[in-house]
Amino acid sequence: MKKVFVSGCFDVLHSGHIRFFEEAAQYGDLYVSIGSDKTVAELKHRPTLYNEQERLYMVSAVKFVHQAFIAKGRGKLDFLEELKTIKPDYFFVNSDGDSPEKRTAVEALGIRYIVSTRIPKDLLPVRSTTSIRMSLRK
Repeated sequence: MKKVFVSGCFDVLHSGHIRFFEEAAQYGDLYVSIGSDKTVAELKHRPTLYNEQERLYMVSAVKFVHQAFIAKGRGKLDFLEELKTIKPDYFFVNSDGDSPEKRTAVEALGIRYIVSTRIPKDLLPVRSTTSIRMSLRK
């Protein structure tokens, strides 16, 4: 079985995340790297809503996820240590998470880099953590 790797905060788990996992899992067993509380606070300039252990529990419970773990590194490429250990065939990212820095690091390891488009499942609305946070401020 092929391996596919994704990374993210997954702080406000929603249908967009589940769809992202579903799409990624079509390529093989899905490994999910979750940003630590410290990393998320540094990158997003805010604390997480759910701590890393709660986020790990929720993501691990999703049927499309083969294995989830808290990334040991820091910064935007906090997943590199786990990426080198797991040695996936694919690195799956959505357009929000795509960056030249990430692509270069992943492809340097001989891993195929795939950028997904946000396509909601059936008639579900498009979801993002940013849009959910904005709607709560209204």
